[in-house]
Amino acid sequence: MRILPAIRAPLAVLAALVVLALAGGARAESFVDGFEDLPLMPGLQQSTDSTTLFDSPYGRIVEAYASGPTTPAQVLDFYAETLPQLGWTRSANAEFRREGETLHIAFPRPPGGASGLVVRFEVSPD
Repeated sequence: MRILPAIRAPLAVLAALVVLALAGGARAESFVDGFEDLPLMPGLQQSTDSTTLFDSPYGRIVEAYASGPTTPAQVLDFYAETLPQLGWTRSANAEFRREGETLHIAFPRPPGGASGLVVRFEVSPD
């Protein structure tokens, strides 16, 4: 059976979401606001008041923050396992690429010496 290219990509995303839903352990319950298909790692809470969205003719720029009691290694392991199922390819330790966009994952210092890990997600055009 031949699947048209316009249908293949949405089917791949749907299949990846089904895999995520059925997988144990590294399963996400929700998605990061501003990203239609970036799962929020279990244990992280998003800071919804700090999400930035910008659309231009050259592509979108999205920046969002989350925090929680985890480590950078655990965050990167989760996304290294999860994102390829959604079409992202890892291009560096904390960087993924897909369809002309780059996702950067960073770990800025918590404000005011607060405890816990802060995770910054940023998508920008290549």
